[in-house]
Amino acid sequence: MNQLRAQRRAHLMGFLKQIQKAGVPVENIGDEDGLVASGLIDSLAIMEIVVFLEENYGIDFSRRGIDPEELGSIKGILDLIEREEKTLGSSG
Repeated sequence: MNQLRAQRRAHLMGFLKQIQKAGVPVENIGDEDGLVASGLIDSLAIMEIVVFLEENYGIDFSRRGIDPEELGSIKGILDLIEREEKTLGSSG
C-alpha cells in the first residue's frame, strides 16, 4: 500500500468510526469485507459515505451515479477515489 492510499485509508477509517453501528468496531473489518454485510453500517449509511466522498474528494455522484457495490467495502471506496482522481487528472 503506498503512502497516499494509507493516508486515505486512515481518513476513511476515522469517518467510518463516526458512523459505525455500536458493537461492530471498524478495526475488525478487513478491506474487502462488506461494510453492510459485516454489520458495521446499514444501507442508509451509504449516503453518508457519498457525502463524505463528495466533500473530501470532490467526487460528483450526480454525474457518475451511485453504485452500492463500489461503496460496499473499504477497498472499493479507496479504488473509487483513485479512479475518480485519475479521471479528473486526465480531463483537466
